[in-house]
Amino acid sequence: MKARTIEYQPGGGVRLIETAVADPAPGEVQVRAAACGICAWDLYTYRHGSDAPSAAPPGHEGVGRVVKVGAGVSGLAEGDAVVARGFATVHNVPAERALPIPDTGIPLERWIVEPVSCVVTGLDHTRARAGDRVAVIGCGFMGLMLLQGLVRSCVHHLAAIDVNRDRLALARRFGVDAVYHPDDAALAGEAPFDCVVDASGAQAGLDLATGMLAGGGVLNLFGWNHGRPSFNGDRWHLGGFTVVNSAPGSRIRNPFPPAIRLIAKRIIDLQPLITHTVPLDGYPDLLANVAAGDPGYIKGVVTLD
Repeated sequence: MKARTIEYQPGGGVRLIETAVADPAPGEVQVRAAACGICAWDLYTYRHGSDAPSAAPPGHEGVGRVVKVGAGVSGLAEGDAVVARGFATVHNVPAERALPIPDTGIPLERWIVEPVSCVVTGLDHTRARAGDRVAVIGCGFMGLMLLQGLVRSCVHHLAAIDVNRDRLALARRFGVDAVYHPDDAALAGEAPFDCVVDASGAQAGLDLATGMLAGGGVLNLFGWNHGRPSFNGDRWHLGGFTVVNSAPGSRIRNPFPPAIRLIAKRIIDLQPLITHTVPLDGYPDLLANVAAGDPGYIKGVVTLD
């Protein structure tokens, strides 16, 4: 069987290719993809190339339906919706990694589970206690999902900070208590925060987070700050901060099952966050537009069925 997928290019760019797909081996299922989310990691790889440090694989936020079941597989059947890999229109995957998606009426293109699993790890590492003051810096796709989760927690005060006021308006719709542009004078009037989540992945965000923390507070490094960011060692030491890395490799449990539950219960709702949906043929052009600075972009999804 032939499948279509993408291939990132050395030095930057992407092209569409065809691959051959065999029948699933014992212990595998074959999945016909329905959709795959576009990650900031994909955009990084598109810009810098498949030969760049930490280049992304060809998609990792996939969802689809089982079309064949290999020998020895139980618990999955043809037609089941599952979490499964990337942009390939058909692919085989170990059955234990094809996590079932419940039938909740939510369209499959909004079941982009992998980034929600990252948010679960980020939320776990906030260590937020009842009545805490929490801030999230960076209201991109991931930051907005973090806010969706935190607004349903029992923190006392939740603030969102971003340079894009349209995204701040969306955060306000989700129910956060305060929104700020970093230049807003009112931000300086905020009392220190017990936890600040830096979801910006930028030096300016890290500097701002350091200045907003209360003594003994938690600085949660969620965003991927490429390169060699710097920090104020005196402030971190004298402030007695606990600095945690909440990247996926720091997970303290398997975050996929709770991520599925959060989507099923609509605690994390991707509908207002997916701004661009394109078929596979439209993926290269969409990446080019986003790389050029599309101001309305939050999250893109490629539909594959």
